[in-house]
Amino acid sequence: MTEKSTRDIDHYLNSDGVDSEREKLIGQTIGYRYDVNLLPDYERLTPYLASYLEYMGWQDLNWLEDVHMGYEENRAAVFDRNINGWVTVPPDIELPDNQQDRDMIARELLVKFQMSADHPLVELRRAYEKFE
Repeated sequence: MTEKSTRDIDHYLNSDGVDSEREKLIGQTIGYRYDVNLLPDYERLTPYLASYLEYMGWQDLNWLEDVHMGYEENRAAVFDRNINGWVTVPPDIELPDNQQDRDMIARELLVKFQMSADHPLVELRRAYEKFE
């Protein structure tokens, strides 16, 4: 029997579930390894994301697959790993009931924020760039 087949059925209830080398490195579980519902439904791409993928030449969402809508202080938000912080969703955006649709909106908002002049890395670039 393999390790997985002999593992306690309540393993993820009784432990932190951090098992793979990658999970140990980042200190958390990788959700889509256990729940296929976390995989993006490409039929739900926003028009912006569809054109972004085409422009980038990607066949899939690439690093955006790991981006999901979350909540920070009871407000819808998306986590930006580049600034290690939450970016709250503007209150005038009406969020759909479907988690897949909310995740697509989160991905679109994150890409737009990371490319905007308001992103904190823009200031760092100005301060530390070596060439004009």
